[in-house]
Amino acid sequence: MTLGPLEYLVIGFKEDSFDGSIAREIEKVVSAGVIRIVDIVYVAKNGKGITTVVEIDNKNEPAFASFKRLLGKTQALFTTEDLERLADSMPPASAGLVLLFEHRWAEDIKDAMAQRGGFLVARAVIPPEVLEDLSAELEGREAVAVG
Repeated sequence: MTLGPLEYLVIGFKEDSFDGSIAREIEKVVSAGVIRIVDIVYVAKNGKGITTVVEIDNKNEPAFASFKRLLGKTQALFTTEDLERLADSMPPASAGLVLLFEHRWAEDIKDAMAQRGGFLVARAVIPPEVLEDLSAELEGREAVAVG
């Protein structure tokens, strides 16, 4: 079985605003076969800096109910140290949804590369905010050059 690349991201919230509604949007890309959820963990840090970590595997808490459909073959791959490090980086009175997912769209590409002796040379994720900043900078330079 070919596996696509794994990636994790942390979606932050104000501590009291997490209600699980983001699961609908995640389910769209899971249902389309774009990604597969490998692990989902909820991390919260209260105003005093005390953290709570909940592995969202089949919890009956209402805030996690919308994630049950996404939890097919999840694996608890985050270590305690991973989650503590992530929690330390969060501001007080916040929460985060930690997602580890597989890029399913890359599986056939990976197979095709392997059949031709291809290999991955480099890979990076560029946040859209970086592109927005670059675009604004380039537009500013163009305006100065024209003006």
